[in-house]
Amino acid sequence: MSVGIKDVAKIAGVSPASVSRVLGGGSVSDKVREQVLKAVKSTGYRPNMAARRLRSNRTATIGLIVADLVNPFFTAITQAVESAAYKAGMRVMFCNTGEDPEREEMYLKFMQEERVSGLIVAPTTQGLKSLRKWSFDFPLVLIDRARDKEKFDVIVMDNHTATKELVIHLHSQGYQRIGGLFGATSITGEQRKNGYIEAMHSLGLKPEVKSLPSTAIVAQNELEAWFSSPDRPEAVILSNSLFTRSALMAARATGLRIPHDIAIAGFDDEPWSSLVDPGITVIRQPVEMMGKEAVSAVIQRIETPDAPLRRLVLSGECVIRDSSQKP
Repeated sequence: MSVGIKDVAKIAGVSPASVSRVLGGGSVSDKVREQVLKAVKSTGYRPNMAARRLRSNRTATIGLIVADLVNPFFTAITQAVESAAYKAGMRVMFCNTGEDPEREEMYLKFMQEERVSGLIVAPTTQGLKSLRKWSFDFPLVLIDRARDKEKFDVIVMDNHTATKELVIHLHSQGYQRIGGLFGATSITGEQRKNGYIEAMHSLGLKPEVKSLPSTAIVAQNELEAWFSSPDRPEAVILSNSLFTRSALMAARATGLRIPHDIAIAGFDDEPWSSLVDPGITVIRQPVEMMGKEAVSAVIQRIETPDAPLRRLVLSGECVIRDSSQKP
């Protein structure tokens, strides 16, 4: 008789969801992890048994569709998902949409045709709307990009609060005119913009907002014009690492010193963020945890299809460096 996840959970004295989280590399206490691993060893349970119990023509593969591999954040997400899936005994099939809804739809159909065991998606804004109309015969988990109410499991960061933290930090340094450049093609850009606007209003400050597609060249041209104008802001918040790099290039092109002439704060703690001079203040996203939890959510949904929808909202970390400090 085959051993199932419920058998492991019973022996470990935990819930099936906790077993799924351990096998998927998710976040649990050391005690729970030890109990589960001990039960797995004693029963001979294999992490990929869930996939095997699916229809015989379905592979032990998790599909992953990300919005833009040019953005280093999605490269990191891809690595985190692949690592967690490997540890769970599953493979990853990867597609990149380049923020193109038509490509996204094509890849969704492709994943259905390939009969993946589950799918993790970081959707475009348009794709997020159309996903609600699709009918999938496998678990689908939204990662990074989702609205408050979805019919899928969701793993995201609290973008709204994270952006408010950046505004409050810059204001605490004495900056009053704080601008914001936000991605126009993603829900994360929208959420970060909303957090920025709310924080500015709460401080009695006037928002100065620009929204653009997440393209480095377009962003640099826009920022150069903004930085050269008489009414340029004292500080600027950039909603992704592509925009932050563009801001550094724009400051160099226009002869502005950071933070003496303009302060900068952004998202994603890329390796170069601490190597440039001055170091860049950023929101460090919990990328590895997002990947682990997404894989864990897929496995849990395979095992318990009727379980309540899961929405995990993780916190970012505000890493303060010299680019936002008042000289």
